[in-house]
Amino acid sequence: MADLTGRLRGAVGALRKSSTPVPAAEAGDTVARVPDMIGEIGAALLVSEQATSDVESTLIDLANAYGRPELRIFVLPTVVLIEDPGTTPLQTAMLPATKDDLRLDQAGAVEQLVRTAFQERTPPDEVVAQIAKISAEPSRFGPVLTVLGYTLLTIGFGLVLNPTATALPVYVALGLLVGIIVQVGSHVKTLSLILPVFTAFAVTIVIALVVKPIVHDDVLRLVAPSLVSFLPGMTLTVAAVELTSGQVMAGASRMVFGIARLGLLAFGVYAGLQVAGESAATTHTPVQLGAWAPWVGILLVSIGYFLFSAAPKRSLPWLLFALVVAYSAQLLGNLWVGAELSGLIGALVVIPVVTLAGRLRSAPSLAVMLTCAYWLLVPGAMGFMGLSEAASGKAGATGTILQTFGSLIAISIGMVLGAGLSRDISSLAHGWQAGAEPDRKKSHDR
Repeated sequence: MADLTGRLRGAVGALRKSSTPVPAAEAGDTVARVPDMIGEIGAALLVSEQATSDVESTLIDLANAYGRPELRIFVLPTVVLIEDPGTTPLQTAMLPATKDDLRLDQAGAVEQLVRTAFQERTPPDEVVAQIAKISAEPSRFGPVLTVLGYTLLTIGFGLVLNPTATALPVYVALGLLVGIIVQVGSHVKTLSLILPVFTAFAVTIVIALVVKPIVHDDVLRLVAPSLVSFLPGMTLTVAAVELTSGQVMAGASRMVFGIARLGLLAFGVYAGLQVAGESAATTHTPVQLGAWAPWVGILLVSIGYFLFSAAPKRSLPWLLFALVVAYSAQLLGNLWVGAELSGLIGALVVIPVVTLAGRLRSAPSLAVMLTCAYWLLVPGAMGFMGLSEAASGKAGATGTILQTFGSLIAISIGMVLGAGLSRDISSLAHGWQAGAEPDRKKSHDR
């Protein structure tokens, strides 16, 4: 995510070396349409879950590449503001980013479109039309495979929590149930407004009344994996990155939104427990599956995410690679610095590794691999459990909540450092290639 800016800057350098003359009339029209194009690109990048600081840097570089360095660009989590000093009276365009988050295939297509615009200076009208086409593109898997993908996601994240053996059929049933609710709710406007609360309430009722008497496990450990698409872990982590980068307004507003989403989910669980007359905790000590369960869970998460978010074709092995790197780095971080700071090591390692892998021709875009990897790093489930425990009066909930926010800060610092390390490695690689080129030329002349 953060390294996309560095790669696009490299494309700007290539553009400056190989730009071709443009007719005067066409150039004038291109210059006039650049603000609209930049606004549409910014809105698309925001709903691809990129930090506002990264989006703003990309848009500024894009304005320079199109000969509009005078444009003043300001990015917030839900809107892009572009002020054009060349207009009389002074005009400020506002382009909202209010659409649903893009799927992985859409996010990858937007990233490729932006890179092509840098390299070829695509006409602004064509870029805007392509963004509209990408945003309207339906999932190639259809509702049945999408629900299957959500079910695999639920089982996979449940296995990452190392559950009991009796919890596995519960994850299957809840994954199917919530997957169907998500599919139906996304097409019913009234239901979509209360979907997080309704889903959390319904799932908790089912578990408390039907499942818990049979499966002796914690209610929250059974509920959390099935709500994976509602957990705002990515939102909270991006907010922490923005705050770390000095984007106070963007980071604070996104953080409030993420906490509010967690609160809605926790309220749904609390309401379900109150109606069912059950406690969130279990009086039994569950026998967990063992250390092998999370690794199988990672495999299922990669397949489930591939189907549910319609990842680009032939990207499944790369999704699995990114998840394995992220989880392995977290395990090492847990051994070295403890569980609270393990996310820092995970983010610090996964960003450079995935960035290097992304240079291979067969690899999908960085947005695809990194977004998938962040799903294992972000502690959305941890924060949800903490708030739900606090709502139900369980002891130790405050410690869980504090641990969640500590992990958020650690992950954000790791992401910032990892992105910087990736840029440094890229700069060294470019410098080495530039230095090696004259030597190869001399050798060829001889």
